[in-house]
Order: sequence, then structure tokens, then C-alpha cells
Amino acid sequence: MKDKVTRQLAAVMFTDIVGYTALMQKDEEVAVGTRTRHREVFESLHTSHNGEIIQYYGDGTLSVFKSAIEATNCAIQIQKLLQEGNPVPVRIGLHLGDIVYSETEVYGDGVNFASRIESMSVAGGILLSDKLNDELKNHPTIATTSLGHFELKNIIKPVEVFAVCNEGIKVPEVQELKGKQKSAYKTIAVLPFANRSTSAENEYFSDGITEEIINALAKIKRLKVTSRTSSFFFKNKNVPIKQIAKELDVSAILEGSVRLAGDTMRITAQLIQTEEDFHFWSETWDRKLENIFEVQDEISLLIADKLREHFGHFEISEHLVTKPTNSISAYEYCLKAKFFVNKWNPNDVETGISYYDKALKIDENYSEALIGKADCYSFLGTTGFMPFEEAWEKTIQFTNQAIALNNQSSGVYYQLANQAFFIACDFTESLTQMNKAITVKPNNADAHQFVSFLYIIAGRKDKALIHLDKALSINPLSDETHFFRAYVHYMIGDYAVSLEMLNRCLSSNDKNIPAHSIKTLCLLKLENYEEVINYFDTVPEDAIVEGEKMGAIALAFALKKDKTNSSRYLKLLEEQAKAPNGFTANSYLFLMHVVLGDFDKAFAWVDKALQNKSSLLMLRYTDPLANTLRKDSRYWKYHKIIYPNSNDELPMATKKALLDEEAASNYKGRLLTLFDAEKPYLDSDLSLRSLAGELDMHPNQLSWLLNESIGKNFNEFVNHYRVEAFKEIANDPKNSHLSLIGLAYDSGFNSKTVFNTYFKKETGLTPKQFLKSQN
Repeated sequence: MKDKVTRQLAAVMFTDIVGYTALMQKDEEVAVGTRTRHREVFESLHTSHNGEIIQYYGDGTLSVFKSAIEATNCAIQIQKLLQEGNPVPVRIGLHLGDIVYSETEVYGDGVNFASRIESMSVAGGILLSDKLNDELKNHPTIATTSLGHFELKNIIKPVEVFAVCNEGIKVPEVQELKGKQKSAYKTIAVLPFANRSTSAENEYFSDGITEEIINALAKIKRLKVTSRTSSFFFKNKNVPIKQIAKELDVSAILEGSVRLAGDTMRITAQLIQTEEDFHFWSETWDRKLENIFEVQDEISLLIADKLREHFGHFEISEHLVTKPTNSISAYEYCLKAKFFVNKWNPNDVETGISYYDKALKIDENYSEALIGKADCYSFLGTTGFMPFEEAWEKTIQFTNQAIALNNQSSGVYYQLANQAFFIACDFTESLTQMNKAITVKPNNADAHQFVSFLYIIAGRKDKALIHLDKALSINPLSDETHFFRAYVHYMIGDYAVSLEMLNRCLSSNDKNIPAHSIKTLCLLKLENYEEVINYFDTVPEDAIVEGEKMGAIALAFALKKDKTNSSRYLKLLEEQAKAPNGFTANSYLFLMHVVLGDFDKAFAWVDKALQNKSSLLMLRYTDPLANTLRKDSRYWKYHKIIYPNSNDELPMATKKALLDEEAASNYKGRLLTLFDAEKPYLDSDLSLRSLAGELDMHPNQLSWLLNESIGKNFNEFVNHYRVEAFKEIANDPKNSHLSLIGLAYDSGFNSKTVFNTYFKKETGLTPKQFLKSQN
């Protein structure tokens, strides 16, 4: 320790042993041995990486490094060594910042920051602050992935936290971070609006309104909107709001109802702040059905405004809903089509197509109906319920018609990405189009999970995990998203973890064809060959793809060195591959050639697949069952051909200041003067938009100014003044005859709950406690 106070910039490492206290209580001797091994590894590696251990505190350490790269490399080596033999479950946090040495301690923002980061980590994991991560960019031996932005205790602004994702280092999943820190994202779930119409048949309409609002809000960057699949999981279920919020990890919930009567409709909506479970806004609309699109736009904009006022800045466009058709009848048919298609089985999808046809008969230029039909046929083609070529021919036809009418549809770009993958075998084009789908609709969980899939087959684990986590945060209850999660774990070698996830998918749907397919591959990697050979005996008949069955069994015999059966099944696989729909069986021939050690035949298959533009080439080439092929010098040459540009970095989005320094200072002065002189906060109907109008500035600019220059959202800023106004009039003897709520209303509040909540947040006391303290 230094003998005087000095300040320096350092890479700070905080660590602790997870579960050490419980281990100490259970077996003190084992605990002491664990700590001894922990210290030996730490001291050895800190010496070799030029680190200085400042302090041991029980089961933890505080240490510093002069280099962010040395600190991170040291952390990686610590985790790898401590996972050998009997693992020592250590979590590590790293930050680059100012520290202060004194004669007795080390302190400063850098130390505080590193400890907050470490508290978010998990056993086997290494988390980094954004500042330290910036120092690692383009470093070839260190891979990191963003976990998102979080609010850390005693840290003023939200911080982006990264995880090291090198081989053997644990990366926390979204679920593991819940409750550890508050996400800085503004998050909302829109629950299915209740059908209050006299006819139960109008349920398609209330479902449709809900979905339209979800889609409208999903266009807003920096607002995380739970997908339809996860929101509708709670339909007709009597689950408390707090539990729903916890499962979906959201800070606000919108619920409402729809009543349809002839050509009129009544829509009600209310926003709930989930942390304290109070309603902070509600509204009712009585309108003509012919104005449905204007009402959807009005509702979505109002909700976005109220969320921004309550939770903080994000930018909102002038309109979130555009009129898709001039025909209300066509729109209703489209809603009915979606109602059936969302059940995702072939019979209901066919019914959905019939409703899309009725919509298009009325309005042939209805792009949403065209992309809906394209989606239906791609589903039927990829699941085998319709001949592949016929289905994709229709998908291409309707997608091209849709994009000619509307080139700003996330759904159109999603279909173009699917075409690029499944038809053209074009990795780069598929990735480009899927990223366009995300740009148009940042909350497109399907697009995020597909991008994750594209990156993982190309070997980009870091990028795959970023998009997988985004998909999971948007759609946490979707079996499809959890399948992609299982697939990523399979591709990175976590076979047991993947198997557990796949079994969960299959427990909710035993006809999940992709889950059965990847499960057999997991079992093969876990050397459960006999289980694979008999696996399809218990699978529902309509969930068996013959090529998958034959391929899995052939691989099992090949891997268990059963030459007789391996040879027999190889011939059966070759025969099956010649059939019109033999593309799946054909792809297993590649894996068989690799497993049997015939690399020349494997690369010959690759050449032919490239000529034929076989999309299954991209799926099979990097499969873990083909790992032995990597030692052949030809492997990486073909890898670059199959997955071109997979290592390119996408341009990072930059946060744009909406006001320059001079303008921000000017507007801030005008705002504070207005509040002191005219007291606009006493008007309970004051909104961010109306206040922006008084200041002659755009609402987006005012929202940015409040958050970036003053450090408060609109409600925090306004209610601070209202609380102060309440204190002033409550202490005036002339108002002693007024009730507390009456005084609150006179101060500008329009809700007892909001008043009590903000008063306690500002003062730490209830209004009654405050008044007593004044006497």
C-alpha cells in the first residue's frame, strides 16, 4: 500500500467466490481449501500479468492493473484455471477508472464501479464496464458481447455492461441478470385487450387492436416492447400484474378493452407502473369504425408520450400507424387471417390464407395481406406441409408484390432474408435483409433470433449472443426463441445444456420438428448412440422428417464404429437423397462423409451444394459433428466462400445530441424561468407536448433536454415542483380546512396514488408524516 495519497488511472478487478458463506457453514475445511487454492491462482497469475493485489477481504479480492488487456487476460486465465478439477465458482468484474491510494485504503469511482459490475456477474463469468471494453476493441484474443444498459447503484447514468465470451467463460443469460440490476431500457408489455362486445366472434378484433398497438410501439428505438407471443401467453389467465411484469421483465404494462357495436367502437386503455403497481394514465375513445387507423395512431402516440414522461427520453415519430388500406372490410378480413395464422398449424394457416384472399379481393394493393400470405406459404414449405418449391414460388411472388407497394415493412425484409437463405443460399444477403428488418422494427424478436442463427452458423458466437439476448428480452416466453437458444448452446458445445432446453420445448409441444432434429444431434455428441437409433420410435408420426430420421440413425452407427449398419444406412441415405424431396437426407451425407473420415467426398459434396445453392450447406458446414473437418487445410477456404463478410463489423449507432450546447443552455434557462414565473405545473393536464409548445421546441428536444441536461424525466421534473408547491400551501394556516388530497390537487396532482408515490420519493416521508414534522 502507498504511504501517501496518490491518484491514478487503473484497470480495477473485483472478485468473489459465489456461495462461499454457505460452503463455510456446511464444511469449513473444504471452504478453507477452496480459498487457499483461489489465492494461489490469483497470486501466481497477477504476477505474470503485472497486476497488484491490493486487498483480500474474506472470499474476495481487489486488485489493479496498468493495462485493460492485461487485466482481462488475467481474468480469463483465472477462470480457466479455477474451473479445472473441483471448480471454484468465482465471479469477476472489471472497470477502467480513477482510483485513489491512501495509507490505509484504496477508493474512488473506479473501485465503486468495478464492485457494481462484479455484483452482476455469475460463477465462471467476467463482466466489463463499457469504458474498459473500449480498450479491448479489435484485440484478436478477447471476445466480448453486450448485455445491455443498466442502472448501477450510486452511478448517475445508465452503463452498458459487457461480458467476456471466450471459450470456457460463462456468459450470463438475460434471466440470470433479472433482479441484479435495473435495466436502463424503457420496457412495456401490451396485454391482450379484453373483448367487451356482445359477440364472442369479435375477439379477432380486440386481438387485432392489441397486435397493432404492439407493432406501432415496437418501431420506437430505446423502447423495449414485449412481443405478441409472450404478451398473449397471459390471455384469459388470472395472473397478478406484478407476476406478469416479473416474468416479462417490464417496467410498464398496458391493458385495455374493446367494444364493437355496429359501426362504432369504444376502446379503453390504462398504463400501470409495475414496480409500485399503480395506474398512472388511462383514457377512453368512442369513435366510428371507419376511423380505426387514426385511433390506433392516436392511442400509440399517447402511450409513447406517457411512457416517455414517466420513464425517460426516447424519440417518437410524428406517426406510428399509417393507413394500410381504405377498406375497413379488407382490414377486418386481415385481422381474421392473423387470428388463425397465429395458431401456427397447417389447417389454421390454410384458413388464414382464405381470409387474406378475401381481403385482397377487395383491395389488391393491400401489402400487409400480401406479406401475410407470403409468411403462410413459407411456413407450409419449410415445415413440409406443402412441396418446398411450390410453397417458395408463392412466397417469392407475394413478397415481391408487397415490397413493390411498401418498402418500409419489417415483415417484407424478413421474407427477403428468408428467400436469400433458403432459396439463394446467400449468407450475406440474408444477413443484410434481416438487419433491415431490425432497423425498421427494432423490437422484431423473430429477426433478432434469425440474425443470431446466422452468426452462430458462421462461428460468430459474440454477435450471436447479442441478438439472442435481445430476442429473449423481447419474447421471453416463446418456445421458438428458446429453441434458438438451445441451438446456440449446441453450436458452442454446451450439449447437456442444449438438451435440457430442447426437452423443455418438447414438453410443451411434442411435434416441434426442429427440436427433435437438434436433440438427436446433441445425443450423438453426448455419445448416446443407442438412444438415437431408437429415438424416432416414440416421436409422433406427423413430426418425423424421414431424412432427419435416416440421417441421425446412420450417424449413430458410424460413430459407434458399427461398419455393417453404417454402410447399410449410408446406402439408404444415398437412395433417399435422390428423391424429389431428398434435400434433408442429402445434407446428412456431408456429415456422414466427415464422421467416416472421407474428407475428399465431404468437400466434393460442398462443391456440389455450392453449385446447386443448397441452403442446408450453410446449416451443416459448421455443425459440431463436422468439427474434425477443420484440421483439413481446405476448410477455411470454403468457410470464407459460404459465409462471406461474417466477420465484418456493423456500424455502431451513435447517440445524437438533439440540441447543441448553446441551444441547450438557452432552452434550459427559458424552462426554469417559465416554471418559476408562470407555474405551469399547477395545471394537472400539463404534458411534455404542451410544455414543448409553450417553449416553441419539439417534444423530442424537450425530452432530451430534461434527461441529458437536467437529469430527470418529465414527471420527476414537474412533480418536484408540485411537491414543493404542496409543502408551501400545506404550511399556510389559511388552508388548514382543506384535506390532504385537496391540497394535492391544488398543487397540480390529479391522482392520489401518484401524489403519495412522488411525495415519498422526494421527501422520504408520507404527506401526513411531513405535516406532523412541521408542527
